[in-house]
This record gives sequence, C-alpha cells and structure tokens, in this order.
Amino acid sequence: MKNFIKAARLRTLPLSLSGIIVGAYLGSVDKFLLIYEEFIDTTICVVRTPLYRSSIFWLAILTTIGFQVLSNFANDYGDGVKGTDDNREGEARMVSSGAITPKQMKTAMTVTTIFTLIVAILLIYVSFGKDNFGLSLLFFGLGIASIVAAIKYTVGKSAYGYSGFGDIFVFVFFGLLAVVGTYFLYTKELNFVIFLPAFTIGLLSTAVLNLNNMRDRVNDQKSGKNTIVVKIGAEFAKYYHYYLIFASFLFALLYVVINYRSPYQFLFIIAYLPLIKHLVFVYNNKEERLLDGELKKVALSTFLFSILFGLGQIL
Repeated sequence: MKNFIKAARLRTLPLSLSGIIVGAYLGSVDKFLLIYEEFIDTTICVVRTPLYRSSIFWLAILTTIGFQVLSNFANDYGDGVKGTDDNREGEARMVSSGAITPKQMKTAMTVTTIFTLIVAILLIYVSFGKDNFGLSLLFFGLGIASIVAAIKYTVGKSAYGYSGFGDIFVFVFFGLLAVVGTYFLYTKELNFVIFLPAFTIGLLSTAVLNLNNMRDRVNDQKSGKNTIVVKIGAEFAKYYHYYLIFASFLFALLYVVINYRSPYQFLFIIAYLPLIKHLVFVYNNKEERLLDGELKKVALSTFLFSILFGLGQIL
C-alpha cells in the first residue's frame, strides 16, 4: 500500500484540483447572480450555497482525484516498461524500481478507472438529473476521453507523451475541461469569458509539465521520448516557459478587467509573487536537475492562485 501511495504522487493533486476550484467558484457565483436577477423584484430571499456544502463540488473533486491518480499510475507503468525511468532525476518510480510489478500496476489502473467512472456518473446525475440526457451523455463522453488521455500519455506504442503532445493534453484537460466543465455543471450555460481563467490554469499546468520535461531532457532524449523540450532544446524551452507564466497572468488580468466588481478580484496577483522569483531561478539555472525543486513551487502557486482568484470573485 505504501508503494501505491507513492505511485499515486499525492503531491500532484493540488495542481489538478486548481481548475475545479476556479470553475466551482465562478460557477457558483454566476448561478447565484442568475437566480438573484430572476427574483430581484420579488420578496424571495436568495442565499448563496457555500462551496463546501455543494455536492457537485465534492463529486467533481473526487472525480478529478481519480483522473489524476490514474494518470500517475499510467505514467509510472508506461515509462517503467519502456525503460524511460531507469536513469531519471528526482524521486524513484515504482515500476522501474521493481517495488510494483507491471501486472500489479495494471490492476491498480483498472480499479482506479472503475472507481472514477462510478463517481463521474454520480456527478453527472447530481448535476443534470434525468431530464438532460444529451448533456449527461456529453459529459460521460468527456469522462471517457479523460480516462483514455490519462492512460495513452505514456502507455502503448502510440503514446502521445513521446511525440510532444503532452503539453496540449495538460492545457486542455487541466485547464479548459476542468474550469469550463465545472462551471457548466453549476450554471448549465456556457459563458465564453470563462475561457480566460481556464487558459490561465491550463498555461500554469503546462508550465509544471515543461519544468518536468526540462529537468528530464537528457534522459528523455536518450530514451526516445520526444517532448517539446527535446524538440526545441534547453534554451528555447526557457523562453517557452517564460511565455507560459506571463500569458497565464495576462489572461487572468483580462478576465478581472472585463468582469470587474471589486478590488478584491486582484487578490490573485499575490500568487504570482513567488513565480517572479521562480522565473529568475529558471533564467540563471545551468543544471537541469536542480529544476526538480521548482516543480512544487509552480504547482502550489497555481493552487494558491485558484483559491485567491475564487475568493476575489465572492468578496
């Protein structure tokens, strides 16, 4: 059990939950405003339900945890059987180290998939009920797509993580799907402005993956894992990293300017203060293995952003 907990890489959960938190905050706020506007001329009192009392929020959290753990199991399995993790930097992986056999990991992936699907179906039912079969079917399809994407990142001969498409996967599923999907579960409406903070979460999540790939560049190149970093080289990978961080800030700022209601909405800027120091470190760094410690900084800064950005919308 201890080895499976290590393989689950619980330290990656705050990053995966960031999109859910932002989508839930914005969805609950916009749902409240819609209800308030509907009854503003009546004597009905409208009270916003706190996130921690929302079944949609907690089911979305559990579903995302399932997807993330499945992705980590699949990544450990895929890289392990291909030999990519044999000489990697950072913490040891369970399959490559022999702590978990490939067969045991495949079993763990199967169990995690079943659990995640059950929770996802419950989430869809709670959100849409019996009357929105089309939307329920759409979100079930998105859940299946998330499972397939989590597994195919490193598993199989056509694993897209070995062809440089991992960044797109992270941007779409950690950013767009997490934020916009969660928002839609609350409001049942699609507000295109919501894509701006979704871009922010997606870009910051991609920055974490880029750091990971910068750290593992030499080993990935030897193993035939052609990440974007391997393709563009170490120097351009730094420029790419700067763009991801700066662009994420601009999209969040643009959303606040468009939807300005209170100066509290600028609270999210606090989360970018440690990222400034981080960018200076990346700029001056000459030893790629030292980037391992920066992964946690960017991931936790993204999580902090989701909290502060959400609070800024309700204060």
